[in-house]
Amino acid sequence: MAYSIIVSKSNRQLYLLQDGNVIKTYPVGIGKMLTATPTGTFKIINKAPNPGGPFGVMWMGLSKPHYGIHGTNDPQSIGKQVSKGCVRMFNSDVIELSKIVPIGVRVTIRA
Repeated sequence: MAYSIIVSKSNRQLYLLQDGNVIKTYPVGIGKMLTATPTGTFKIINKAPNPGGPFGVMWMGLSKPHYGIHGTNDPQSIGKQVSKGCVRMFNSDVIELSKIVPIGVRVTIRA
């Protein structure tokens, strides 16, 4: 089973794929105009439960330094352009996702 993640900035959705098929969709918050979420292909390089601060209950760092997929302590920010470039998820969603995907999984962020 090969997992991958696609983030659509325009739809503000994160898609979890298994063997190329979407198996789960999550709403996300993305970077604001001045600190936009980068597009491209990255990998999850680490996971940190309970990172503190605005990162909610889980941090999954991307291969682009200082960027990640993480929870939030501000759930009403999901679906909006509010972050400093990271992909924000509801805490329950990021916990679920972090249990499924291994470190090294490919993350493609599209406009």
